[in-house]
Amino acid sequence: MALLVAVALCASLARSFTLPRPPTTRATSRLRSSNDVLVLNTDRDVLLFDTTLRDGTQGESISCSVEDKLKIAARLAEFGMDFIECGWPGSNPKDAEFFRRAAAELDANARARLVAFGSTRSKRSATAAEDAQLRALVASGVGTACIVCKASSWQTTEILGATRESNLDMISSSVAFLVDEGLRVHVDLEHFYDGFLGGRAAPADPAYSLACAEAAAAAGAECVVLCDTNGGTLPWDVEAATAAAVAAVPGCRVGVHVHDDGGLAVANSLAAVRAGASVVQGTVNGVGERTGNANLVTIAATLALKGEALLGSAPSLAFAKNLPALADTSRFVDEALNLAPNPARPYVGASAFAHKGGLHVSAVAKDAAAYEHVDPAAVGNAQRVLVSELSGRANIWSSLQKAGLVDDGSEALGEEVWKERAAAILRRVKALENLGYSFEGAEASVHLMLLHASPGYCVPFSVLDYSVTTSDVDLDSAARNAGQPLRDGGATARATVKVRVAGDDAALDVAEGTGPVDALEKALKRALAPTYPTVGEVELVDYKVRILDPQSKTSAATRVEISFRDGRSGATWTTVAVDRNIISASANALVDGFEFAVIEHAELCNLCELDYDDDGPLTLEAPARVASR
Repeated sequence: MALLVAVALCASLARSFTLPRPPTTRATSRLRSSNDVLVLNTDRDVLLFDTTLRDGTQGESISCSVEDKLKIAARLAEFGMDFIECGWPGSNPKDAEFFRRAAAELDANARARLVAFGSTRSKRSATAAEDAQLRALVASGVGTACIVCKASSWQTTEILGATRESNLDMISSSVAFLVDEGLRVHVDLEHFYDGFLGGRAAPADPAYSLACAEAAAAAGAECVVLCDTNGGTLPWDVEAATAAAVAAVPGCRVGVHVHDDGGLAVANSLAAVRAGASVVQGTVNGVGERTGNANLVTIAATLALKGEALLGSAPSLAFAKNLPALADTSRFVDEALNLAPNPARPYVGASAFAHKGGLHVSAVAKDAAAYEHVDPAAVGNAQRVLVSELSGRANIWSSLQKAGLVDDGSEALGEEVWKERAAAILRRVKALENLGYSFEGAEASVHLMLLHASPGYCVPFSVLDYSVTTSDVDLDSAARNAGQPLRDGGATARATVKVRVAGDDAALDVAEGTGPVDALEKALKRALAPTYPTVGEVELVDYKVRILDPQSKTSAATRVEISFRDGRSGATWTTVAVDRNIISASANALVDGFEFAVIEHAELCNLCELDYDDDGPLTLEAPARVASR
């Protein structure tokens, strides 16, 4: 109750500060042409402000080149991000180069959404017009600038080392200068929530925090952005403080910028929207400093699919028509930033709609809504049924149906016989997982297991035997441990494979590589390519090894997972194998990966035509070539 009373008083208290108030015409006096800026909707809309390329790159181990920034900016514009903050042109040469190149290399749609970041004028600059980094914002050529200022009394006096009054002047004079230069201006009110509510460093001073917002709005800012810079505020406090700010700056948009130190960045951002904020800052996949920023991917999906429940009526969202591209956009940014996608991400992660428990799978087979809060297709994702030792028969049955191997009783063997086979497959899965296999991420191996249990299936090739030899020179451990670079001295392994392809006579092929797995991959490709040319487009993209029983030392069982990509379609798949011989485990995973490539991605594959009577198969004809799906 005390907080609500404080909120009601804050707006009037804020007016005890004397604020410089420019003429009301300043905000629109010299705006750049509509060709350079995005025209905004003034209805009850919510705009997304992406700061992946600025605040996101402050995350540990995250860096991107100018080329990466240009690619990401173009992709975000295509998705429909309303604002794309791309860097601080006054702080480093890379960002200055980005803005120079963006003017020529990005299309008009992308350029209209670009934002340059900076700060209010320095204490050492006598006027805003003399401040070098503010002039760099003007020179960047974009239509919108976002500048940061202190919005906490304690941060102003103790950290910035300025007086409260001079900080207000720095805010108003900087905004006024940029507006006079024709830019739309957003102002990041750093530490607003800590200043308004009180925090670890100092007690609350809501009047001053609101005065900072008022100073920016009065000078012509288009949006004042309330920042939970330390990421520790709770959602109900964010909602109350945001409501006070909305009331204090009528006619000015209020935005929100939240960090995830308390694990509440998405919840806090949505709480601010409930209270009237209409611009949400964040990053794709939540990348950013310390524990990251608010995840705009999650926020976008929630606003689009649950906005009416959140706000009472559906908000206007410019990106909504592109929501089915959300998962692809998330993966694209991960790839560009060289980050491994988090499978557990809400909405877009590989596990977001994955079902493992038998009871869950049985339920979603009847109605997906039993365990899925939204349709995965709405965000470009898909339902997955995992096969593991925790699976029930329903998992296998669902996988058989999705693979197109059965069709509810229309197959020759009948549905009941297929379900018996499903139970047998399940027993095999559980036995293999007991040995150390893990099929949850190796759906290609599961698919092959189902195919091998299917009548009429003939493997497109068989590896009759293989051998691998390795050689090395200069085994000088001291030199290796002295930080010497890895050698590039040519092939150190040779693989020989004996393969029978498509019913032909067995043939030997040999290849060399930089290691045994590399040599095996090349030998298999050489053996398969004459019959299945598309395997030449298959590449290995990941190779993982897990020691399952380290107490067995060098005789330990080893699990190998290999991920593949089809260079033509971009499709990926993963296979798994376990053996006490790491080369054998790798060879089995490789063979499964290439078999899956032939069956699913080659132009032709091989199936045996099988005839049945009531008692089962009667005849097995020669392999016939059929077009793959």
